Amino acid sequence: MTRLIHDQFAKQYLKELLSSRGKVETSRDVTGEARQIDVFFVPFSEPPENATPLGLLDKIATTSCVFEPFRNAITRSEIRSCMGKLFDVCGEKEREARVEKRKITEDELPVLWLLTPTISETIRLEFNASLDPDNSLMGVYSLGVGLRTKIVAIHQLPNTQATLWLRVLGKGRVQREAISELRDLSDENQISSTVLELIYNLLTRLETSQELDREDRELIMELSPIYLQRLETATQKGVQQGLQQGVQQGVKQTKRIVIENLLRVRFGSIDDELSAIIEPLVELAVEEFTPLLVQLSREELLARFPN
Repeated sequence: MTRLIHDQFAKQYLKELLSSRGKVETSRDVTGEARQIDVFFVPFSEPPENATPLGLLDKIATTSCVFEPFRNAITRSEIRSCMGKLFDVCGEKEREARVEKRKITEDELPVLWLLTPTISETIRLEFNASLDPDNSLMGVYSLGVGLRTKIVAIHQLPNTQATLWLRVLGKGRVQREAISELRDLSDENQISSTVLELIYNLLTRLETSQELDREDRELIMELSPIYLQRLETATQKGVQQGLQQGVQQGVKQTKRIVIENLLRVRFGSIDDELSAIIEPLVELAVEEFTPLLVQLSREELLARFPN
């Protein structure tokens, strides 16, 4: 289902944005019933220097957070399930404090952030979700200080630079407009360029799906011409080098650029182990290495191309 594709994108996206600001875990196991937190974030003790401003997301990331992004409008059951996971984590923290014989303050416990495109007025009222006093933005709701749970209704957020990085996780028109804003920033903003690579990776995965809804089809139509233009630029760069170094070398360089980009998108950076498999991948045809890089895990890739 495409929902799983979008879920994976949301986890990678939040990890990319927040990794310079603290420790980020995705698919973190919690005690009790077998289940996982989508993204668990703990900020560094010192704020990062020269980091790209993330607006509202920066304000959220000043404390420990549990992020649960949703592709479709959140339901009552999903809210309760996510709050259960939050309470499990809070219980872990409190038990650790007891073992260490120290008191734990409320501020040390994480805040649950539910990221949903929309939320019905009925559900909002049933959970007593009111505008969050800490953020003063339409679309940001709090369930009460003691519950440590907040909801971001992404499609209600004002269309400003401060909300851009959260609007990328929206749906339909809201998401497409946010991606368009990111494209305008990409030439002068490194993290925007990296995020766009994640989005293009999302595109390649959606194109292979047989269960596309209207929003997914519109997203593909919006992104495909831009993605093809980027590939063409990479190809031209390789051809230009080929004129100087030989056409064959130019083609290899083009493939190497594409492979390195895909590895960075999937795994954040290229360490020595991943660097060692680039040359074997370059020897493959594009239609051979692309599905490998998109579908296989890090461990499967390393096993496929042992040193």
